[in-house]
Amino acid sequence: MKQVPQITAEAAAALVKDGDVLMAGGFGMTGAPIHLLHALAATATRDLTYIGNNVGEPGLGGGRLLRNGQIKKAIGSFFTSNPEAVAAAQSGALNVQLLPQGTLSEAIRAGGAGIGGFYTPTASGTVIAAGHETRDINGRPHVFVEALRANVAFIRAWQADTAGNLVYRMTEQNFNKAMAMAADVVIAEVEHIVPLGQLDPNTIHTPANYVDYLVQAHTTLEELGSSASVEGSAKKVNDSRMNMVRRALAELHPGDVVNLGVGIPTLVADLITAEHGIILHTENGMLGVGPAPRNGGAMEYPVNAGKIPVTALPGSSYFDSADSFAMIRGGHIDVAIMGGLQVDEQANLANWAVPGKPLLGVGGAMDLASGARRLIITMTHTGQDGSPKLVPECTLPLTARAAVDLVITELAVFGFPNGQLTLLEVMPGVTLDEVRAKTSARFAEAL
Repeated sequence: MKQVPQITAEAAAALVKDGDVLMAGGFGMTGAPIHLLHALAATATRDLTYIGNNVGEPGLGGGRLLRNGQIKKAIGSFFTSNPEAVAAAQSGALNVQLLPQGTLSEAIRAGGAGIGGFYTPTASGTVIAAGHETRDINGRPHVFVEALRANVAFIRAWQADTAGNLVYRMTEQNFNKAMAMAADVVIAEVEHIVPLGQLDPNTIHTPANYVDYLVQAHTTLEELGSSASVEGSAKKVNDSRMNMVRRALAELHPGDVVNLGVGIPTLVADLITAEHGIILHTENGMLGVGPAPRNGGAMEYPVNAGKIPVTALPGSSYFDSADSFAMIRGGHIDVAIMGGLQVDEQANLANWAVPGKPLLGVGGAMDLASGARRLIITMTHTGQDGSPKLVPECTLPLTARAAVDLVITELAVFGFPNGQLTLLEVMPGVTLDEVRAKTSARFAEAL
């Protein structure tokens, strides 16, 4: 069995050249090869194309490369988690290519598998699909996406043996597993390197032949950024929000696999008990999400898609982002509950971009909206300026077309029986006249 060279982070950074395409694993700072990225930030290497879900956090991980002006272009799904990336994109200092999160992970996996590209229904009919070839497959429009490869991949693993076999921990697989396949040179930053034979072959996630170099480096609490602790992750709770989430919970059934979006939907998790028999999925690679721990952070616990530490229920499983979105696109998620900015009469959803803001943070919204078997939207009935969110036609950038099944607001519940927007219920204490006055969309009434 081969022995993979063990080198320093500085020697690894020297393998990245000006103008290279660099992949960097991690979801937020969880599973991020922060020591490799910081070593690269200490060099004069410039004009990088950076592929990752996000560009780290301010001054951390890829965020340090960005702050140094070393990144020319970034390809990812959620740049808004780093305000410095947003500012750089707005100023023109950073060229950005935005991809839905599932499309990003699949493009990386395709690149590693020697596939030139693929067709996906995600983002069909949205601004992200503009300029891409589209094709109807089984009566449904699909968008063509080219595969992604890199000159160098920086990834993070929990364990490696001296041959280069890798084992990831909890939700730290995220993009690391696919990126290990998709670069000419793969450098794994690892917490523990053990002698050959100490890893159970049944537990290995990345086989040794993908890995070129190992760097041993220990993660500290300070390097986990916003995921370091559950402190600071307080949710906004009030009576109207809880009315919405209780109504959403009533739509779920024992055995349902459910994905909860950020914002109001996350409150549903606080109401779920073991008796409900509901299985929570998070798109960064976990099935069987439990409640947030009382204390601690990503050093001890997995994290959810909001980068918040959570517990794992008995029977939970972990997987990488590519497998997670295969579940979503493949129809293996029963219900997605998401927030919304607008829903219109045609069941179109807009929930990821607002006027005057750069289009820099789609995340997994498009994949979930088009891939879940049932889509429930929980949102306030009007915007902060009092403008209706249930509208004749969405004016904001679309997330998905004809995808919404149910809308729950603090005023009412709407569905789309026979394809028509229909008022199904009025919330307690709310009058029908109030619902009519605050809804600009035309709707039928079936109270």
